[in-house]
Amino acid sequence: QVQLVESGGGLVQPGGSLRLSCAASASMFSLYAMGWYRQAPGKQRELVASITTFGRTDYGDSVKGRFSISRDNGKKMIYLEMNSLKPEDTAVYYCNTAPAPQWENWGQGTQVTVSS
Repeated sequence: QVQLVESGGGLVQPGGSLRLSCAASASMFSLYAMGWYRQAPGKQRELVASITTFGRTDYGDSVKGRFSISRDNGKKMIYLEMNSLKPEDTAVYYCNTAPAPQWENWGQGTQVTVSS
C-alpha cells in the first residue's frame, strides 16, 4: 500500500505564497505521473496541477500562472509552489497519481487557508 504524506500548508494572507510537499512511498515512483488535488468545503476534489514522468506540467485554469509543480524522483517527492494566493485557493491539498488518482489510500492532506 502506497503511503502519501502532504505537508507545508498553513494560514496565509491574500497575495502570499506557500510551498507544499508530498512524500510517496511507492516503488517505481519515477514511472508515475503525479498531481496535486484540492478539496474545498462543500466541493468535489479537483486536480489543480500535474507533472508527467518526463517533467511536463499542466495546470487548471484557476491556478495557471500562479502555481508551479515539480518533482524529485530520487526523494520520491513532489512539490507545489503557490504564489499570489487567493481566498478561493482555500482547501485541503492532496497528492496522488494523475490525471486520475490510482492509489486508494489518500494522505491526510494539508490545509491551506488564505485569509486576511
